Amino acid sequence: MGEPDTPGAAATLQSENLSSGRRTLVLNMGPQHPSTHGVLRLLLELDGETIVRCQPDIGFLHTGIEKEFEVKFYQQAVTLTDRVDYLAPLSNNLGWALAVEKLLGLEIPPQAQWMRVMLVELTRLNSHLVWLGTHAIDIGAMSVFLYCFREREDILRIFEMFSGQRMMTSYIRIGGLALEPPRGWQERVKKFIDVFPSRVDEYEDLLTNNRIWLGRTRGVGKLSLEDMLDLGVTGPMLRAAGLKMDARKDAPYSSYEKFDFEVPVRTEGDVYARYQVRIEEMRQSARIVRQAMEGMPAGAWKADAPHVVLPDRDKMKTQMEALIYHFKIVTEGFRVPEGEVFQVVESPRGELGYYVVSDGTARPWRVHMRTPSFGNLQATARMVEGTILADLIASIGSTDFMLGDVDR
Repeated sequence: MGEPDTPGAAATLQSENLSSGRRTLVLNMGPQHPSTHGVLRLLLELDGETIVRCQPDIGFLHTGIEKEFEVKFYQQAVTLTDRVDYLAPLSNNLGWALAVEKLLGLEIPPQAQWMRVMLVELTRLNSHLVWLGTHAIDIGAMSVFLYCFREREDILRIFEMFSGQRMMTSYIRIGGLALEPPRGWQERVKKFIDVFPSRVDEYEDLLTNNRIWLGRTRGVGKLSLEDMLDLGVTGPMLRAAGLKMDARKDAPYSSYEKFDFEVPVRTEGDVYARYQVRIEEMRQSARIVRQAMEGMPAGAWKADAPHVVLPDRDKMKTQMEALIYHFKIVTEGFRVPEGEVFQVVESPRGELGYYVVSDGTARPWRVHMRTPSFGNLQATARMVEGTILADLIASIGSTDFMLGDVDR
């Protein structure tokens, strides 16, 4: 995946066809085609309507985020994690915070852990809603897009209530949360979560038994479990092929072991199965959010670690020690013990891992992300080769990759 983006790539492929005597068409799809869900280029070789060869070409959105971590203080880097996957910023916040907290040996209060779980599950709902709405509109189901974005707007307003931001919240911080949970959050979350399951019923009424939807998704984009494992595919795609693998269950973090939920699985491994898995995941996420809201522990929302966590602003005005800690953390950062750690969380797209190496200073020596979109995108070629061009968009959409998650 990702041959160099040179003007000669298509010409080379065309030349190979001519020399071999094949009469095929080489077609560029992207990198600005709306149905590629980002700046992705697909180099397609077509024999009539059949896709003979597909080469994903990535790198158009490269940001250098992994390298940029090295010049940021640990607490500053949270803003970078927001921008890796703009539909799941809180999942990336959490992965980064957990990795650094492991190096620090920092114990996080129960309320902060449960609040993190609630917010990342709302993030999962936000991401799946955008996926379902855009995937449906790609295939021709216009109304579903409007329904999904209706609920997404409610979620973004909850995020804004907590952090002051709708998307790039940077709300999960090393040591806990950025701000104390706002007054009235329980009523806002309860109002949303009480009605959300009925909204999922509406989506299913529109799609699940719709003959056109079934015709465009069932048996389309099939990929075996063995192929997915070979290619590093994780998340809903893998679960739709029969493997019940979810980091929230297999390697619980942030108190997930205290929540009761199921991991949806299908065996067909096609576009329709991926749709079914994500629909059920939305129901399970709503179930987790309700448990977190109703069972939220009392206590602190950040760790008692003055050398790492910024003090309350009220204390800064009356206590010299708090003012000094604030000044030192902001201007010098905080030192993290030398070592390395790999932390995995389950993002909406699959297994998200943060590998962090510390050299004992206030800045990470190296950071590498194992992002789910990179592995999932690798499956595109094997999924679509031998199928017809009309099914390409449905197959691409079912992978739910994010190009910022790929081009780091």
